[in-house]
Amino acid sequence: MTREIIAILRGIEPKDSLEAARLLIEAGITKIEVPLNSPDALKSIDIMASNFGTTALIGAGTVLSPQDVANVKQVGGKLIVSPDCNAKVIVASKEAGLQSWPGVMTPTEAFLAIRSGADGLKLFPGNLIGPQGLRAFRAVVPLSTPVYAVGGAGPNNFADWLQAGADGFGIGTALYTPGLAMQELATKAKQVVDAYDAAIKETGTD
Repeated sequence: MTREIIAILRGIEPKDSLEAARLLIEAGITKIEVPLNSPDALKSIDIMASNFGTTALIGAGTVLSPQDVANVKQVGGKLIVSPDCNAKVIVASKEAGLQSWPGVMTPTEAFLAIRSGADGLKLFPGNLIGPQGLRAFRAVVPLSTPVYAVGGAGPNNFADWLQAGADGFGIGTALYTPGLAMQELATKAKQVVDAYDAAIKETGTD
């Protein structure tokens, strides 16, 4: 089962990247981003992509420029996630053959992203918008465009977001914080996956 969850491993170090990716994939999370403001992020992406690039979608978060896109592609990353809606980053990502998920908060940003070729939208920060805001957002944003709630979305409220029109989630601190023991990551990943599966069943949105 492919779950619409992107694991956000902000702050992870290369020495933990292989084991972290393995544990996430085993738990059922097959989309992983390493924010570029993490220590030696490109090295971590390289390690993950080299070992799991055929079974998982590996890439970068906090991507702010076309040069960042080029750097991620060079180490084998295929996923580009940004905190903002930068048309140049979206176009560069698509020209490089990578998936583009820009951050948006308004319909104006959403439609700029869609017109620029984005694969999906990162609704960020979700805790400022909330499920009610997403419901209004979804009245105008095409249902064919996936929207992932990021920031304020987690195991305790997956169902609320799904009912409001979210297609998936980006999960950061509910999964990983810098220095987290790998066994604890495995436990958290199982909790997130179990909560996601339960919310999908509850809402009938699979």
